[in-house]
Amino acid sequence: FPLGLSPKEMEGRAQERLWGKWKVVCGLHNYNIRDVFTWQLLKTVAMGQVLSLLICGTAVSCQYLAEAKVETPMLQSFLNYALLLLVYTTILITRKGERNIVQILKTKWWKYLVMGVADVEANYVVVRAYQFTTLTSIQLLDCFVIPVLMLLSWMFLKTRYRLVHFVAVAVCLLGVGTMVGADIVAGREQGSSSDVLLGDGLVLLSAVLYAVSNMCQEYTVKNLSRVEFLGMMGLFGTIISVSLSFHLLCHRLCHVFAAAMLFAVYALCMYALYSFMPVVVKLTSATAVNLSLLTADLFSLFCGLFLFHYKFSALYIVSFVIITVGFIMFNAVPTYTPLTDEPADHSADPASRSASAATHLLTADRESPGTEAVIAVAAL
Repeated sequence: FPLGLSPKEMEGRAQERLWGKWKVVCGLHNYNIRDVFTWQLLKTVAMGQVLSLLICGTAVSCQYLAEAKVETPMLQSFLNYALLLLVYTTILITRKGERNIVQILKTKWWKYLVMGVADVEANYVVVRAYQFTTLTSIQLLDCFVIPVLMLLSWMFLKTRYRLVHFVAVAVCLLGVGTMVGADIVAGREQGSSSDVLLGDGLVLLSAVLYAVSNMCQEYTVKNLSRVEFLGMMGLFGTIISVSLSFHLLCHRLCHVFAAAMLFAVYALCMYALYSFMPVVVKLTSATAVNLSLLTADLFSLFCGLFLFHYKFSALYIVSFVIITVGFIMFNAVPTYTPLTDEPADHSADPASRSASAATHLLTADRESPGTEAVIAVAAL
């Protein structure tokens, strides 16, 4: 035997080499548990759950509006876009230099128009789907946004995933399946079933549109600025939603006044969600954010236990734990995204300097074997 090694020692070395290859494929080489479970990861998980709570607020307000027979999905979206317009578009209007609103509209107006159409229609279509299919179908099919978003990120943002990321996504989707199973066990089969095929098609369409919007958001906040993204979303979202809902506004005006408080809750939750989500996307990725949002349905269910008298099931807790574990797995290993040549607007976003420095560190040291712990923290 080479070097005087015994058969047992040779077999042990072969197993070590095989395990080393698997660690490289999964992206886990030179990673220790202490390097992965850091304060940065805890902050990422917490921020993702804040986004889920905001979506929970929109779901609860929508449930009350549905019980009050108020069906104005486009008007609800308009209020959110109007708040974004008043805050962030105003900042762009008062900005001077190359990043003001005039220069942005001259060079990239059609890109933000496409993003605005995708976002507005996604919000509208998913609400319409509740009229044709069941809540269980919506919960399951809405997860279609994650594989679509990963595909779009791979094609357009050049993001490269490792095996551990696909395993993490599968774990999160398993948690969603557990949650839906708990709904069935508890007898919580809400929603209509008048045209299931049409309703399921609308959910899939909304998932694709959300994926397009999220991909545009990730590119904009990481390469330009959060203010520019929110300002353009507020401008084009307001224009599109007003043009589509104007003919319904007068007819439903009396119902709107009766449900003013619920509209305010919905609009404020959506405004906070849109304002806070770019911060989390810049720290992680659009795919990671969508994985964290899978717990939003669970928060809505927990609220429903007290507000709408849902039946409790221990599977809800199990699904929450599974989704959280999958989310931690996904964020434990960084994805690879090449840097673009377009400079980011650091002056508009005070937090962008540190995030940009971390991104440069991640890309520059990607091939260095002695900086894996630093890369893990920088990427998170």
